[in-house]
Amino acid sequence: MNRQHNRRGRTWCGTALAVLLTAGTLTAAAPGARADGSRTETPVASTSPVTGVKESVVRVRVPLPESAGPHPAACDWLSYLRYRAAGGPDASAEADRILVAQPGILEGAGAFDSVARNTVARAAEQGRHIEFWALDRRSNCLEDRTGIASGDQHTAVDYYYRGKRVDGRTFDGYARNGQLGWLARQGIEQTVRDQYDLLTAELPDQGLRKRKVLCGGHSLGGVITGYFAAADFDGDRATTRDAGYQQCAGYFALDTTVSTSLDDLRGTLPDDTALPDIGLGYGAVQAGLDSGALPRTLSAPVLLNPETMTLLAIAGLGALKNPDTEADLPRYLPANVNIEATNRFLFSRDTATFLTGSPGVKDFRLTNAAVLGALLDDHSVPLAFLQTSVGFFDGGPVADKNFPAANGSGQQPGLLGTEYKAIPARPHGPLYTWRNYDRVGDPDDPGYRSADGTPFTNAGKEVTDLGQLARSLAEQPLDFTEQYFPAKLVTDIELATSPQVKKLVVHPGGLTANPALTVLAGDGLLAGRAPADLHPVIADGYQHLDVLTAAAAQNNGRPEPVSTSLARFALKP
Repeated sequence: MNRQHNRRGRTWCGTALAVLLTAGTLTAAAPGARADGSRTETPVASTSPVTGVKESVVRVRVPLPESAGPHPAACDWLSYLRYRAAGGPDASAEADRILVAQPGILEGAGAFDSVARNTVARAAEQGRHIEFWALDRRSNCLEDRTGIASGDQHTAVDYYYRGKRVDGRTFDGYARNGQLGWLARQGIEQTVRDQYDLLTAELPDQGLRKRKVLCGGHSLGGVITGYFAAADFDGDRATTRDAGYQQCAGYFALDTTVSTSLDDLRGTLPDDTALPDIGLGYGAVQAGLDSGALPRTLSAPVLLNPETMTLLAIAGLGALKNPDTEADLPRYLPANVNIEATNRFLFSRDTATFLTGSPGVKDFRLTNAAVLGALLDDHSVPLAFLQTSVGFFDGGPVADKNFPAANGSGQQPGLLGTEYKAIPARPHGPLYTWRNYDRVGDPDDPGYRSADGTPFTNAGKEVTDLGQLARSLAEQPLDFTEQYFPAKLVTDIELATSPQVKKLVVHPGGLTANPALTVLAGDGLLAGRAPADLHPVIADGYQHLDVLTAAAAQNNGRPEPVSTSLARFALKP
């Protein structure tokens, strides 16, 4: 069977990929707004060093069907971040090409900021004008960005934890499973329908879509793109102008493949569902989601839940505003089980430290930049799907981080990654700073090594600027993460062989009907098992998130490979 057709994959998404909706509203006369109020477009101010790119947040009213059940009014809108060349046309239809990107699991539109800007800029250098649309899924409508949007770390903590009023609003708390009944119906069918409805609303001419739109995504976004390509949207398989593949001139996949199977990502994420193993079929799963007996969103007690995802953005605020200032965030946050367990999981040197909690993160002096680096760098965070390559600790001695797995053990490389992990070694000691990606290997670099003599890193393995990562987390109007990822989206794909899901693949030939670009992270989730038949571009030294976050200027002096490949692909005749 063709590798891109529907294949049954083993369960992999019980906990899932991570590691982020507040959008302004235009006046009725503003460009991009519709007189009936069904569309708004708001310019986004950015401190990005990539100039010559305009960004706006677009919201289009596309109401959910009545069958979705009661839901917030904000969730009747679809949102995306629109990136375009400053010297290009105002109308999307006049652009040379439009890349439309689906995020991965627990991922929001804000995660695409760097790759979107870099890609648009690469095309503009050649005198061509392309757009990049980073999509949010409907579930992002549940997020409250008010505290982050304040631009102040303490204000954000006070808003989310201490009842502080910001811009006339107080935080209502994180939604519980019983409040999320409508998410029980937000699966693959609604997700691809949303993309189709958005495209047809924004670009009504089907012929133009077929000529100019490139459909793709990151991680699970590649699988969603596969289902979109194979879908039929008018209920008549004999008519194909509405078919998903007829809305796209081509496909792109970022550290993933365009497929209707989870096989290519198998073994890269924690598995706590094992649905086929316990005999739950589609009907039983749907009944469990409808009743609330099953969780309606993907989350975990530590690291992957709405609260900890908000904390990523709060940490980003500190690193963006005051990167070299000693952080007080670990001590300013209130004490609760979720925060304590997450801190232990991320900052424990070994199992004994995890069990006792001593020394803990509060016992170390860290700059704001070092806090964010510790949360997302591939030499610190123990889960591969959360990793970026943003530099390394500096300012004091480090030790091997042998929890949850020992360095060099080779345990579950797809899940935990292959890079040696490090942690500050001296509590109550020096101020640990962060050596940004472009300073690794400089003459003043201490060249930290593991206990077995292995260098922790080198310049060739560092590709993402920590400041730009912080900006994507804290400055974007749409989140970097997705706090309420619908479990149904994963269970549908898990149960791909069920009649209810198989029927969605109406045009299986659509997956190979258009040219495709596959870009894989050299050290990412598919490292060492790249599907050769797709002739992928390999971004050496990149981790899973680096394909989205990498800086335009790379340490090897060469053009950034992901955005360069995307721009080249987009501009092919």
